[in-house]
Amino acid sequence: MGIKHYIDKKRYKNLPDKQLFIVRGWCFDSEGEEVTFVARVNQKKRVFKLKTSNRSDVKKKFEKKYKPDLKCGFHITVELPKDIEPTEFELIARTEVEAKTILKLNERGLNKLEDKKSITYAIDFVSVNEDVAKIRGWAVSYETNDPLNLAIVDQSKKKQDIRLARQSRKDLVKLGIIEEAQVECGFEIDVNYIHGESVILILSDGVEHTKVSFDPDKIDKKNQYLTKVGMVKTVVKKVNAANVKKGIVQLQNHGFKGFKEYLINRINHGGKPYELWFEENKATKDELEKQAKKEFEYAPLISVVTPTYKTPQSFLRKMIDSVINQSYSNWELCIADGSGGDAVVEAELKAYAEKDSRIKYKILEENLGIADNTNEAITLATGEYIGLFDHDDELAPNALYEVVKALQKEKYDILYTDEDKIRGEKEIHEDPNFKPDFSPDLFTSHNYITHFFVVKHEIVKEIGGFRKEFDGSQDYDLMFRCIEKAKSIKHIPKILYHWRIHENSVAGDPSSKMYAYTAGQKSIEEHLKRVGVDAEVEMMDLWGMYHVKYKIKGDPLVSVIIPNKDHREDLKRCLDSIFAKSVYKNLEIIIVENNSEEKETFAYYKELEEKHKEVKVVTWKEGFNYSAINNFGVEHSSGEYLLFLNNDTELISPEGISELLGCCMREDVGAVGAKLLYEDETVQHAGVVIGFGGYAGHVNTEIGRNDYGYMVRARINGNYSAVTAACLMTKRAIFEEIGGFDPIFEVAGNDVDLCLRIRELDKYIVFNAFSEWFHYESKSRGYENTLEKMKRFDEEVNKFRERWDKILKDGDPFYNKNFAIHQAPYTLP
Repeated sequence: MGIKHYIDKKRYKNLPDKQLFIVRGWCFDSEGEEVTFVARVNQKKRVFKLKTSNRSDVKKKFEKKYKPDLKCGFHITVELPKDIEPTEFELIARTEVEAKTILKLNERGLNKLEDKKSITYAIDFVSVNEDVAKIRGWAVSYETNDPLNLAIVDQSKKKQDIRLARQSRKDLVKLGIIEEAQVECGFEIDVNYIHGESVILILSDGVEHTKVSFDPDKIDKKNQYLTKVGMVKTVVKKVNAANVKKGIVQLQNHGFKGFKEYLINRINHGGKPYELWFEENKATKDELEKQAKKEFEYAPLISVVTPTYKTPQSFLRKMIDSVINQSYSNWELCIADGSGGDAVVEAELKAYAEKDSRIKYKILEENLGIADNTNEAITLATGEYIGLFDHDDELAPNALYEVVKALQKEKYDILYTDEDKIRGEKEIHEDPNFKPDFSPDLFTSHNYITHFFVVKHEIVKEIGGFRKEFDGSQDYDLMFRCIEKAKSIKHIPKILYHWRIHENSVAGDPSSKMYAYTAGQKSIEEHLKRVGVDAEVEMMDLWGMYHVKYKIKGDPLVSVIIPNKDHREDLKRCLDSIFAKSVYKNLEIIIVENNSEEKETFAYYKELEEKHKEVKVVTWKEGFNYSAINNFGVEHSSGEYLLFLNNDTELISPEGISELLGCCMREDVGAVGAKLLYEDETVQHAGVVIGFGGYAGHVNTEIGRNDYGYMVRARINGNYSAVTAACLMTKRAIFEEIGGFDPIFEVAGNDVDLCLRIRELDKYIVFNAFSEWFHYESKSRGYENTLEKMKRFDEEVNKFRERWDKILKDGDPFYNKNFAIHQAPYTLP
């Protein structure tokens, strides 16, 4: 028993004015006795500084067997004057009953330590925005757990003013590159930049400093990253056993090149390969054992229903075994076999049913089609909930447990989970579908819910089960009808269903079941008719994706509100595109003149008002405040619908305004945003997610115009918590009900704040992928290109954080909680 310890770091530094011995690690007594330390140099006791730290990793690892103190981490620094020549260093840990040497170094060992550098760093991202360079990265030191001192000097060594934001880097902790105590090692620096000159970044830990010199223009254009020489060696020395195992797996599966790409990707971006993430996050044996012992207050019987049809024996066994192996035991598996006399399938079903009374099956005289086969399986069901399960797929062993766990909070009408796909004999997990909470526009764009879908049995009875005429998309049709009856829908953000990919599956070859997509189109059309929405459903050239075009009722007036300060050419391009291309014509255009100085601007206003009766120019005489300016424009408008538009936009699709208006007229919709493209036809806006940078950020940015984005969401309509006001339509009644834009947000956060207040009215925010515009990016007011403007931006972000702290803490409901919010969108931590 006795003293347990481990040395994480040991250093000796011979500085010009002093010598330092630095030792870091953990130490505790197995019986819980207090541990003290003694440091000796050349066999003589020396004074030292001691810092202790929490080591939850150590406590978790040893608490079942020993009595580790949470605060068992230590950081010891011994300082010596220059006149002592060290030949031996010893560190002793002591309790009342034991003394143990936990580190001993001779002269040779000290010399080896002296050669090491203390600072390790990586610069992940560099960008140049006019005269400001943004530098993002991380840096740690062997000498301290505290964040390093950071400074930037110019070529004459003059210190520059910077805006510095510290960032948490939990991704590096998980990878094993840094320790938990160093998690605040991330940084983001904005600095005024003279093009063509190098930036010199100085990293200091108080003992040593490192200079990093680079040209931001070149880094930005080449998308290169800077890391300390020897970074891979440093990483390899720091990884724990679990990370070594991960590295071995990467080497085995992808070779050294693949491993190198994996490592660089993890260091620079924080993204993790899904196969590795899945292995780390699936339920462990211990967790499953604990779940099996759990006694829920509400423990409903769940009927898992499955239609089988000539199912390959191996798949059939895996499917049934995945239900038998559930950690929640109050289930029944109800199988209807329409194979038409498949002796192998029938024998397997009989054998399983004899072994486990929870397995029920019936052999159908003939194949009735997938819808009616499933209905026959439902006739065997007696549970309070029905779970839909395909005959060649697998449930995660904790699937039903997680469903019942969610039901303890509320007896939801419908629950659905995340899923992935399994391929090949090794059942490699890939292509995860990390879903949002219920998103009606995404669901009418494609069946994103698919599996695992669980619904109250009484609702299935009420709607009459599956319908044969929708075979191929019978699940889609049934889900629509269940959702129409449901009062509550719960999304469980866990991978609990595994959809098998093989040559006969839709997942493996979508074109193999074209009839399924026709049935899917019909499912959407029937749903819209039932809920009283007049719309046309088009099949896209993407398998299983649909474009719902909502019909415009009447000919309502749309007021287009455009703030403008000079930039006559931008404004002209914007308006010319609307005049020439828009098929929707009942518009009034309110230009809010905002302190323009150029004569040409006012001459153009006069020309506009003479040629276009629908154009009105109103003058804002105060300083720039985006919120107040737009509110002022609304005061001078008459439209039932409001389209807020930047003057640096250009309409691409003739139906762009019609698309926005059709969506916005729906009763359940509060605001609609468009798909905005940069001049080079890459995406600038395709939805906003709350939480990035402690505020909000665009997703699917900088991909090509026709690229899919994550799960095709850049190409189809869906719901988000916010869209950008560079092109945003809302109802006047809603805008007035919430009081318009809040003027406390002069520049930043005003559109996101507006959308979140609309969401509080229980209205949806829609991203419409078919309303396409160019956006030439904030030319109307310029970039945040001075440190003063950046400071103002930070102040407004802080106001946003204070107002919307709950969603920032709980997470954006339309962004899956498994994705990291501190790194690139749609990447895993």
